[in-house]
Amino acid sequence: MNVRIELTYKTPKRTETQFISDEMPAGQALLIAEDLEKTGRAKTITFIDRTERTWNIKELKQYMKGIETEPHNIIIYFDGGFDHDTKRSGLGCAIYYDQSGKSFRLRKNAQVDQLDSNNEAEYAALHFALKELELLGVHHLPVTIIGDSQVVINQLDGEWPCLEEELSNWADRIEHKMKEMGIQTEYAVVSRKSNREADRLATQALQDIEITSTSEVN
Repeated sequence: MNVRIELTYKTPKRTETQFISDEMPAGQALLIAEDLEKTGRAKTITFIDRTERTWNIKELKQYMKGIETEPHNIIIYFDGGFDHDTKRSGLGCAIYYDQSGKSFRLRKNAQVDQLDSNNEAEYAALHFALKELELLGVHHLPVTIIGDSQVVINQLDGEWPCLEEELSNWADRIEHKMKEMGIQTEYAVVSRKSNREADRLATQALQDIEITSTSEVN
C-alpha cells in the first residue's frame, strides 16, 4: 500500500506549519514518521492512502504486521489469445506477490470456448487472474495490473470509451469483482515482449498445454 504523510511541524519557538509528502510505500512512510517523532517537533502525523482513508502510526503498524502472513505487494501480468480458425481462446496470468518474508510467482493458464475476439480473450484473461487472486485470499489491498492490451487497460482505466456491448459486459464483470474484493488497482500497458511470460502461458493454453505452478522467486 502507498500512502502520503501529512504532518504538523512545530519549531522550538512554537511556530507551526503543515507538510504533505509525495506518495510512497507504507513501510518507508513509517520509517520516516518514526524518525520525525524522535525530533519531538512533529505535533501530529497522519497517513493517507489512495482511497483517502487516514491512519495514525499505531493503526498503520498494525496493518503492516497483519499483512505479513498474507499475500501482498501484488503484481498481475495477464494475456489472452484468440484462434480465429478454432474459435478457442487461451488465457494466461502470472501473479507475483510477497508473503511471510518471501516472494512467490503463481503461473496459471486455461483454454476456453465461446469468445469472439482477441479483445474479449484479453478481458477474460484478466478476469481469470482476478479469480486466482481471490483464491489466494487477497482482499482490500493495492494491486498492480500489467498487460499489453491497450484496449483493456485504457478502457478499465477510463482513458478510452467502451462502446462494444460484449467488452462493456466484461469490464462491468471485472469492476464488480474488484469491488467485491476491495482491491485498489494501478494499471500499466507494456510491450508484448515485456509481457512474454503471460503471452507464453496463453499460447500454451491454445496448444493444450496446461500450466499450474507456484514457486518461490528471488
